[in-house]
Amino acid sequence: MSRPGAPQPPSPGGRQAGISAGDGRPFLDPPLSPLPSPRRWLERSREPWPPSRRMPRQGPSMDASKKVDLKIIIIGALGVGKTSLLHQYVHKTFYEDYRTTLGASILTKVLAVDNTPLKLQIWDTGGQERFRSMVSTFYKGSDGCMLAFDVTDRESFESLDNWRDDFLEKVIPREQDFPMVVLGNKIDICDRQVPKEIASAWCKEKDIPYFEVSAKNNINVAEAFETLAKQALTTYKGIFESYLTDSIKLTPNDKPKKSCC
Repeated sequence: MSRPGAPQPPSPGGRQAGISAGDGRPFLDPPLSPLPSPRRWLERSREPWPPSRRMPRQGPSMDASKKVDLKIIIIGALGVGKTSLLHQYVHKTFYEDYRTTLGASILTKVLAVDNTPLKLQIWDTGGQERFRSMVSTFYKGSDGCMLAFDVTDRESFESLDNWRDDFLEKVIPREQDFPMVVLGNKIDICDRQVPKEIASAWCKEKDIPYFEVSAKNNINVAEAFETLAKQALTTYKGIFESYLTDSIKLTPNDKPKKSCC
């Protein structure tokens, strides 16, 4: 038995291996963010978020100088160019041939949005139908979602409803205004099957920003990712400050009633 007050040995912990990148190398879980993550706290507790989501006029606020870790996930049908978009954004590279993503792979990108340093953990997911149930397990903890389709493949566009609905059903808290953007990829190819007007109308109906992009020619790729990052950061700040306001109460809400005797 150790003496009272004696230093205790460190707990076993350490990083735990995650999913594979496809080349056999395991990914390691990233270090924890210096700020608590209210969205991940919600998922662990499985408790509904309070209905009031107004930003408090006064009260605790998030330090803009602290780095924020955000998880961004890219979903869509097989072959729409999700891996190409990710590598173009992170590495500024494009290859004609990519291995089919099995499960998911992860890349990170560090940037600043509104003077707040961000570390984006971007998950590239497989689009095969047989892996749909496995891919949906990666939705947990997402702060933003990128829906991708191929403008030369009408079927990939028509499947956006299923991908979006599946994501919103599994993410917590369930929000119709969850940070999300839609990317119509491969606009550099002439054989277009999805008119821009139809894609724009679908996104306008659901109030989702739409970007026509080309991973090959690097058209609007960075703009799309940064727009989603800004949306996710705004939502993160709102949840964070609401979480602090609801958790820290210095005075009781109800005044004690006076006794008549």
